[in-house]
Amino acid sequence: MAQGPFFGLTSASWTGPSSTLAPLGTGGSTISTLPRILISFVRDRTTQWTLGVFLGTFSYCMATLPAARALPHPFVPVATVTGAMLLALVCVGWLIYFINHISQSISVNHIVDRIARETEQVIDELMPYPRGPFPLPDRSEVFPAVDGTILNPQSGYIRYVNIKHLIALSQAYRICVYSERRVGQFVPAGVPLVRVSKLERVPAGGALHLIAAFDIGPTRTMQQDVEFGVIQIVDIALRAMSPAVNDPSTAISCVDQLSRIIILWINRMPPPSHYYAPPHVLRLFVPWMSFDGLLDTAFEQIRHYAAADVAVSLRLMRGFSDIASATQHADLRTRLLDRARRVATGCAGHLPKDELVKLQQRLAALETIIAAEA
Repeated sequence: MAQGPFFGLTSASWTGPSSTLAPLGTGGSTISTLPRILISFVRDRTTQWTLGVFLGTFSYCMATLPAARALPHPFVPVATVTGAMLLALVCVGWLIYFINHISQSISVNHIVDRIARETEQVIDELMPYPRGPFPLPDRSEVFPAVDGTILNPQSGYIRYVNIKHLIALSQAYRICVYSERRVGQFVPAGVPLVRVSKLERVPAGGALHLIAAFDIGPTRTMQQDVEFGVIQIVDIALRAMSPAVNDPSTAISCVDQLSRIIILWINRMPPPSHYYAPPHVLRLFVPWMSFDGLLDTAFEQIRHYAAADVAVSLRLMRGFSDIASATQHADLRTRLLDRARRVATGCAGHLPKDELVKLQQRLAALETIIAAEA
């Protein structure tokens, strides 16, 4: 059944899923920008329109230039020249607008807000339903015995998973598919991408069809990747706290936007990992980012590097309080309180006693909020 070193099927004695699965600062400082942040400028509508207006005017002038001639008879296309002059005035006006737009769009607050809005759009698409008042049941499905793997043909990041396509294929082949990696994770070529049950039921070429449901590329995108938007904001915060920049105002703005994203996330129903077709027949398992994983990605690095910065640490405490106030689930609040205690513990050996008292007061207020609403 092997169909090649990468995307062929290989037998394996596997019984189930594993249990473990610069922009400019507000103070005028320059922060090194990452290439993935600069991509957004290329996708900006105003930038694209500016390029189109200037290229269109240039093409118009070049195309109409041969119409003006001196031989055999002098001829000046008045209407054409008038049109070119009007387009030149439009270009000047558009250039002024573009300069004003760029001066606003490269500010760090604008960049962080735009990334947060794009991340919220991903959450709206991926998690459209509100979370209920009761905690989610712990579903530990018994995954069917898996006897085959499909290897990844190319190295890259999983950018999109076509759930409907995988369900349709698994139902047609009468198999169960287990995805090894979630969206946003890197998959080297030659490692298992998915595992399947009933290897003998997969027809020739079926492995290629299953692989086609995964969009794998050299860079991450935000099509289904909430974590990627969070990482971009964290990158800006970490560079703002670096000794070369020392811009705590930018880091505080990033913490505020991260709190905004987490609040929206906890108020939505997480996307399902188990898919059935027909009901009660498990066909597909796809892992997604967990709440703990999203919290770690959003705040752990900032907490570590802000141990000696009382302003950022205090804002972290406020962010945890805001998130805790936005949810009624005791288990989520307990995880937030645990991370708030980590902030206080990490700052204990780096801050003066008077500043540490402020931090402990914020922690005590958070403990009071959680205890009162328990």
